Amino acid sequence: MHEVVFTQTLSKTEGKCVEKQTAGREQLGKFAPKFAQLNDDVLFGEVWSREGLLSLKMRSILTVTVLVSKGILDTSFQHHLINAKKNGVTKAEMAEILTHVAFYAGWPNAWAAFRMAVEVYKEDDGKDGGLFGLGAPNDAYARYFTGASYLKPLTDPKETMFLANVTFEPGCRNNWHIHHAASGGGQILLCTDGQGWYQEWGGEARELHPGDVVYIPAGVKHWHGAARDSWFSHVAFEPPGEDGSNQWLEPVDDDWYGALEDQRGERE
Repeated sequence: MHEVVFTQTLSKTEGKCVEKQTAGREQLGKFAPKFAQLNDDVLFGEVWSREGLLSLKMRSILTVTVLVSKGILDTSFQHHLINAKKNGVTKAEMAEILTHVAFYAGWPNAWAAFRMAVEVYKEDDGKDGGLFGLGAPNDAYARYFTGASYLKPLTDPKETMFLANVTFEPGCRNNWHIHHAASGGGQILLCTDGQGWYQEWGGEARELHPGDVVYIPAGVKHWHGAARDSWFSHVAFEPPGEDGSNQWLEPVDDDWYGALEDQRGERE
């Protein structure tokens, strides 16, 4: 099978750095200049830049799926795996994508794809923060967490509502706590990556997955965090309110959390 080596350079467009594909011109510029131009400027330029319609992550998932289905598993596929990782497709997500595709694209194709994916993700332990990145260790609030967490601010609180990406290592969860407010307030969680938990005092624990939204009213005692075997990330922000404050309480009981995870394992 013919192998194509993809190379990229950085150029500036409208004040920001963008990746420009150069493989076509470098390898076929003299032999097929029009094909090279279409490859570099149209496919990897205009098409991939249409993020308003499909995100780069979704385009990577679609491209990987199509290439596996067609059995194109050369260095061009490796390039798209690397690109998928860079565009936010986690190791767990890639494993699930290839497992799902195997039933439609064929087991041998999936095996070949997995061999390349293992190499691309071999240094990845899941500690990537998912869609918005990992950020820094959440040292300021570490005493309120069981396990390690990471915080990446997404907005400047001096300019607008403060949003932050919070990432929990496997098994990490925060203490029971309450968001107080005289009116309004509370908290909203937008789950982006991995698998986690949310529970209100006296209620059933709820499993969390990417795409889930949790609204936590002011005054409700609750906790949230990661599953035992999965990194977990969510964007957290507090709606406008008056006289807001947070009250941190006792840790989530280790034995109770372990039993919760055991029950999840039995269901799966």
